[in-house]
Amino acid sequence: MQRKITQKLQNWANKSNRKPLVIKGARQVGKTWAIKDFGNRFFAKSAYFNFDENSDLIPIFDIKDTQEIIRLLEYIAGFKFIPSETLIIFDEIQQCPNALNALKYFKENAPEYFIIAAGSLLGTYLAKPKTYPVGMVELIEMYPLDFEEFLEATDQNLFEIYKDLKLDEEVQAIFHRKLSAACHDYMIVGGMPECVAAWSQHRDIEQIRGMQQALIEFYEGDFSKHTEPAIAERCWHVWRSIPAQLAKANERFFYGTVKSGARAREYEEAVSWVVHAGLMNRIYNVQKIEMPLRAYSELSQFKLFLHDTGLLCRLAGVNPADIALGNDYPFKGKVAENYVLQQLIGKTDIEPFYFMDDHSREIDFIVQTSNGIVPIEVKAGENVQSISLSNYIKKRNPPLAIRFSEKNCGNSGGILSLPLYMTCKLESLLR
Repeated sequence: MQRKITQKLQNWANKSNRKPLVIKGARQVGKTWAIKDFGNRFFAKSAYFNFDENSDLIPIFDIKDTQEIIRLLEYIAGFKFIPSETLIIFDEIQQCPNALNALKYFKENAPEYFIIAAGSLLGTYLAKPKTYPVGMVELIEMYPLDFEEFLEATDQNLFEIYKDLKLDEEVQAIFHRKLSAACHDYMIVGGMPECVAAWSQHRDIEQIRGMQQALIEFYEGDFSKHTEPAIAERCWHVWRSIPAQLAKANERFFYGTVKSGARAREYEEAVSWVVHAGLMNRIYNVQKIEMPLRAYSELSQFKLFLHDTGLLCRLAGVNPADIALGNDYPFKGKVAENYVLQQLIGKTDIEPFYFMDDHSREIDFIVQTSNGIVPIEVKAGENVQSISLSNYIKKRNPPLAIRFSEKNCGNSGGILSLPLYMTCKLESLLR
C-alpha cells in the first residue's frame, strides 16, 4: 500500500535545517505503518520506541541531557545510532509529555539525528506538556486514505488511467463508469487502512462492515480512556449524533440534536475533544464573502462531518447496495458531501467553510485561494440544477466555481463541472 505521506517524509529528511518531525492524526489511520515503512525503505536501521507498550521508556525523558538520552535509547535498542543512517521513532508520544518536550533539545543539541514522533491527536491534545516545542518541530497531520490512494491500492490498472485524466477533458464513457463505480466503493469502504487492505484482497462488504463496527467501538472506548466519565459520555453522544445532524435540512450542528435539552456550555468541550481526536471535521459558516474568510466566520454556527466516509455510512446504517448501485436514498447527498470534504481536508492547506445567503440558499463549501474565493457545490446524482450556485455566480462573479456530481467533466455557465472521483485532482486549482 502506497501512502502520499511518504513523499512528505522524504522532503523532510532532505532538508538541511531539518527539525524533529511530529506526525499527528486519528488513531488507526496508518501513522505507525507509514513511519516504519519509510524507515525500512530509506534508512539502514530504524530504532522504534513505543511509549504505550513500554512504560520503562518514560523515566528516561526526565533527563535533560540529550546525549545521555541517546545513550540509554541505544542500550534499549541494542545497537549504536549512526545519525546519517538511523531513523529514531517515538510512537504514542502523547503518553510521555516529557518526550514531546524533549524534541526541542534534540533540535538544539543533536540536530544531526533523524527523529520522527507520532501520536494520536486527542492524546497529544490532552497530554499538554509543560512547554510544547513550538517552532522546534515540524508538524504533519495524517488522514485516512483519499480516493486516489484507495484506487492505487485496489485497482492499479484503473489508477494508471486516472493519473492521466485532465480536469478540462471529458473522460471516456467506459472509464467514467468504472471510476464512478470505484468512487462508490470508496464511499462504502472509506479510507481506513485496515478496511482498504481487506477490500483489496477479498471484496467482502460484510467483512468491511465488521471492521468498521470494530473501529467505531474502538474510538468510543478511547473516549473513556482519555476523558473523565461525564465528558466521555458527552463525547459518545456527540459522535453518535452526527448522522442525525447531517440528515437535517441545513445540516448545521444543533446541541439539542445531541440530547434533548442539551446546551452549548455542556457539550462544547466534548465537541472540541472529538474534533481534536481527528474523528470529525468541523467547518464554520461565513457571514461575508470577503477575504480573509476566517475573519468572517461565525464560530457558533458550524457543521460536523466524520473523518471517514466509510465509518459515516456504517454509523448511519446506510445500505451498501444503495451506494454501489447508485440508488437514490435520503442520506445520499450527505455521504457525497462528507466524501468531498474528506478529499479536501489534507489535500491542501485550504480551510473549507460553508455559506448561507439571506434567503437560506446554501453553498456547500467555500474556500479561499490565491486567486480569490471559490464556491464548491456537491450533487450526489446527475441532477445538477441549483439556484444557490447560479445566484452566487451572478451576484459575486467568482474566479472559479466548481460543481461535483455523477456527471462527466464539463464547463458551462461559469461552472466547472467535475465527477465526484475527480476531487483529488483539485490541488492545482485551489492553491
